[in-house]
Amino acid sequence: MAAIVSKLLLFISLFQISLAARTLNELVQDQGSQLLQYHNGPLLSGKISVNLIWYGKFKPSQKAIVSDFITSLSSSSSAKTNQPSVATWWKTTEIYYHLSSKKSSLSLSLGKQIVDENYSLGKSLSNKQLVALASKGEQKDAINVVLTSSDVTVDGFCMSRCGTHGSAPGSKSGQIKGKNYKFAYIWVGNSETQCPGQCAWPFHQPVYGPQNPPLVAPNNDVGLDGMVINLASLLAGTATNPFGNGYFQGPKEAPLEAASACPGIYGNGAYPGYAGNLLVDSTTGASYNANGINGRKYLLPALYDPSTSSCSTLV
Repeated sequence: MAAIVSKLLLFISLFQISLAARTLNELVQDQGSQLLQYHNGPLLSGKISVNLIWYGKFKPSQKAIVSDFITSLSSSSSAKTNQPSVATWWKTTEIYYHLSSKKSSLSLSLGKQIVDENYSLGKSLSNKQLVALASKGEQKDAINVVLTSSDVTVDGFCMSRCGTHGSAPGSKSGQIKGKNYKFAYIWVGNSETQCPGQCAWPFHQPVYGPQNPPLVAPNNDVGLDGMVINLASLLAGTATNPFGNGYFQGPKEAPLEAASACPGIYGNGAYPGYAGNLLVDSTTGASYNANGINGRKYLLPALYDPSTSSCSTLV
């Protein structure tokens, strides 16, 4: 019985489905802006490039799904897309900057893309190797995103995480004015063949928990649409808690952050096992809540809004 309970709890954390989601929402409303406390550390600010490091084999169409998402984050793209938009979703992170003592701002743009199709470090990666891959991107004013293909295993992937974000010391060749500094990085894995029921929910039937039918993925790729959800969550965490001393609640090693504080919520009316009331494409039947550039549609997680003390959704 203990093993079953342990697996159930693990599933909950992996898929952003929480049996305590309703309780958490009540907690959010009760605690107000104190749910995510600011620990006075630096936030990413200014113009930041998001560099994509593709590890393993990805189709051009798959790369376009992610690169279009990154480009859609820019406020300049919102005028060219239908509402609700990816850029509108991202604006919630600006509230954290307004509340911090630094009063800075952040502007993201798509940077360089590095392709490693030959698995230079093999098909089983450690955390140290993830950092090595992330280090290949430019480290000044950047977030380096490592995306691993569906045939690559990573320490903890599917067992305890779908992706992660962190920081690492900058390389000597890229140091700024001789000072030590850290750069921010993200890793997200493609769970299509390894654990779609864990890391690509709600586009795949969950392994545990309520068994509602899976939703149709907006870009017709369960693995990549799942990656976008996890990447979006980690980008929000990186912006508001890039070096482990920004906005978060709970233990520093496993913090609640801007997106992870709102588990399993994608639209109004969400509850455990149900993503919420979403928009549905009349042609494809796909569920989504945000429009991007080039006619893209995405499903993005709710973000905790400290100004309203609630989980904010686009629909």
